[in-house]
Amino acid sequence: MVAIEQRRRWLPAAGAGFAFALLLVIIASGTIGYVVIERWSVWDAFYMTITTMATVGFREVHPLSFAGQVFTVVLIFGGVGTAFYTATLVASVIVEGGLHRRFEQRRFARMLEELQHHFILCGYGRIGGIIAEELERQQVPFVVIERNPERLQQILERGWIGVAADASREEVLVRVGIARARGLIAAVGTDAENVYTVLTARVLQPDLFIIARVESDDAEHKLKRAGADRVISPYHIGATHIVQSALRPAVVDFVQLATSSEHLDLSMEQVHIEADSPLVGRTILDAGIRQKFGVIVIAIKRAEGAMEFNPAPESVVRAGDELVVLGQPERVKALEETVTL
Repeated sequence: MVAIEQRRRWLPAAGAGFAFALLLVIIASGTIGYVVIERWSVWDAFYMTITTMATVGFREVHPLSFAGQVFTVVLIFGGVGTAFYTATLVASVIVEGGLHRRFEQRRFARMLEELQHHFILCGYGRIGGIIAEELERQQVPFVVIERNPERLQQILERGWIGVAADASREEVLVRVGIARARGLIAAVGTDAENVYTVLTARVLQPDLFIIARVESDDAEHKLKRAGADRVISPYHIGATHIVQSALRPAVVDFVQLATSSEHLDLSMEQVHIEADSPLVGRTILDAGIRQKFGVIVIAIKRAEGAMEFNPAPESVVRAGDELVVLGQPERVKALEETVTL
């Protein structure tokens, strides 16, 4: 199918090229013919050839002899048809996407160059499609790498940035700006492809945050050894969610309310504490996070990895910590801006 599609796109452009070459041959032949038959100058012969083929209705440059008239008739039948055929093919290439496709490629190339702090989504299957929709709802910039041309067309039709390539190739990841990326999500169809993708990304960008989708249990440790920071099984998460919904529906509803982008009145976010943050060395109570910003500190993930749930007001905020907070989006954003001052 790919080869047929590529051939279908190539044929109009190739036909237009041949027609254009044939048109040049006829123009040259007409010019030479008038020079030989009528003894005109090259410019007069060329001008007569163009006006004849264009059917603009101007009179002859010079009076024609009988041989010149016969040659003009032949030129009209051969040249006019070729001119219209060439114009039709060129218009077909433009209408069917030849010129439009070039503009689109340049536009996407500029968008790729301008991407900053984005996610690289590898794979646009059922899981990848849901991830892309969620990233769009969260207004997080991202680029999709997908080898299937039909899926790539769906990506482009939705206005997203997509690249038709193999996500495990170094030059592809460099092209989509892995050096400027916020993270990479490996959601290709097979575990083997995800392993190669994660390994390539980790070699190119050692500090990149990488999430990998896993199908089989035995591939989880391979993905972690390849460099994935998080390995997620959709089946395991789905089964756990079903059980939690059956046993604790109210808890599940609260988590969905706090984490879903559809509920814009509430947001659960993590706030990173830099070394120069004004909150470093202060307790949650002294910092006045609840009083000043109206958000609740649900947990603190320490720099060494320990997680403190429902921290006490006397808990000290340290550099490198991650504050998990809950509140209205605008208030959470105000806290983030204050923390990064």
